[in-house]
Amino acid sequence: MLFPAPALEARPAPTSDAKPATTELAAATPAIARFLPSLTDIAFLMPVIFVFVKLTGARVLLGDGDTGWHVRTGEWILANHKVPHVDMFSFSRPGAPWFAWEWLWDVLFAGIHHFGGLASVVTVSLAIICFTTVALFRLVRRTCGNGFVAIAVTLLATGACSIHWLARPHLFTLLFFTLTLQLTARAAGDGTSAPRGKLLAWLVPLTLVWTNLHGGFFVVFLVLACYVGSNLLNAAIEADPEQRARFLRFTKPWVLTGIGCFAVTFINPYGWGLHKHIVDYLTDPYQLQHINEFQPVNFHAQYAAYYEPLMVLALVTALWDIRRRRFADVFLNLGWLHLSLIATRNIPLFAIACAPLIARSIVSVIEAARDARIAGWIRRIAARFRESSCEFELTDRIPRTHLVSALTMLLVAALLLAPKPAGAKFTSTYDPKAYPAAALPILRAAETHHIFAEDEWGDYLLYHLYPAKQVFVDGRSDFYGDDFNLAYLDVMEVRPGWQKTLDKYSIDTIAISPKFALCSTLKISRDWRVVYDDSITVVFRRTDAGRSRLTSSLVSSNEGRPRDRAITKSGNTDRKITQPGPGA
Repeated sequence: MLFPAPALEARPAPTSDAKPATTELAAATPAIARFLPSLTDIAFLMPVIFVFVKLTGARVLLGDGDTGWHVRTGEWILANHKVPHVDMFSFSRPGAPWFAWEWLWDVLFAGIHHFGGLASVVTVSLAIICFTTVALFRLVRRTCGNGFVAIAVTLLATGACSIHWLARPHLFTLLFFTLTLQLTARAAGDGTSAPRGKLLAWLVPLTLVWTNLHGGFFVVFLVLACYVGSNLLNAAIEADPEQRARFLRFTKPWVLTGIGCFAVTFINPYGWGLHKHIVDYLTDPYQLQHINEFQPVNFHAQYAAYYEPLMVLALVTALWDIRRRRFADVFLNLGWLHLSLIATRNIPLFAIACAPLIARSIVSVIEAARDARIAGWIRRIAARFRESSCEFELTDRIPRTHLVSALTMLLVAALLLAPKPAGAKFTSTYDPKAYPAAALPILRAAETHHIFAEDEWGDYLLYHLYPAKQVFVDGRSDFYGDDFNLAYLDVMEVRPGWQKTLDKYSIDTIAISPKFALCSTLKISRDWRVVYDDSITVVFRRTDAGRSRLTSSLVSSNEGRPRDRAITKSGNTDRKITQPGPGA
């Protein structure tokens, strides 16, 4: 038969029998053993090792300027006791409609930032990553029943996830996605009985919180759709009427859970407008063409060393699961593989989704090798591996205090929050080699009014200069819109009409990296002069000729009437927003 009826495969470490044995072993184990590290501790500390050993330290989590405007948004909400509906950060689109769709993260981390600056933001973000890795490891281990395989696959997944380790709201999507997979896997069981509705019910409050933390909440519906689609496909190919009815009956809890989750997504400050905004954002051609996170996989990048093995194993696992009619797992595997190939921002979600399925298949292959008609040495290795794994599982599952994880995290937090950081890797600031840190005094000067800078630097300037200064553009590409974003790119790439854009918004100061063509063009322009240059940032201001031409341009564009300067000048509202805190 091409598609045998779904059945639960034997697992190498029988969890039901292991519990009594573990209890007996725990009673006979010295108390000191409870303080020794376990695989769970290794999983928890895995991101810490990645960040401070393999990567460049705390600044990795501040590798994107968006953290700055998120913090400032949260401060604005706390100061004004409401969620913003219009923009207050830019002088280019003042008062335009804006969705602060991650407002809850902004508020939480604005409070965290108040007590420790960016160092506290980095510390808490790293802790979220660590808890996500532990949750993933436990999901993988529960699925495959083998700690050795689980920790190895978790290592691969962690390496792939590191591409998107940034102190931003999406970290909660990684955590909540992992929790969603845990709940749905436990609710589904082995597929021979009805889904456990009480477990699925937990997805409703989870989705409610998720909706207000990050726009990635919609992935919960993709997971639920995989289980609905699996039951429907099994029903469609099932010859036995009773079995077909059973699959259709099993579909109901998943559908009801989806309805409940969908209903609570409307409990947000923007109502149904949030849903429309997310759809517009994800289907916007500008985002797909120009935003790095939406670009296809780059197999030359460092993360490919972790991503490629997962991709190959996921394909093999999908073929294995198709044979066993585990269509929900097939949809999760291949669906997220497809999404990861077309947008790098989906790589962490793919790694999390495929990890438990890959681990289960690896364990199944090892189990099959013990009795297969293959070389004897392979069978002996498989048998010895299973025996060692079972013995280790009994010991490793003894209840622990996880003292090693706690003490290590406290040490890392102390190093990050220390008044004098212990080296560059524990310095929680934006990288001064990538951002205009040294140019800030020039940009704070009274003669600086309207600053033009790249969007990434706009985030940085917003964090350091708001509310005294506003920005031309920042990382909120969904807010500025396609026409504005394209005009901004025309300036950056010195395309026809670039000067008109600078004149339109009365730009008097430009902060730019020497790597851009705009910098070279401005250096030979009689309208601009260099007032600062440190090889990382070049700051230009208009010359007398440039100011004269600007005035003429403004007059001509308003039919002889001077432009209303109140439209473009930096606002002085919302002064209750705090200035950059410690660690900025």
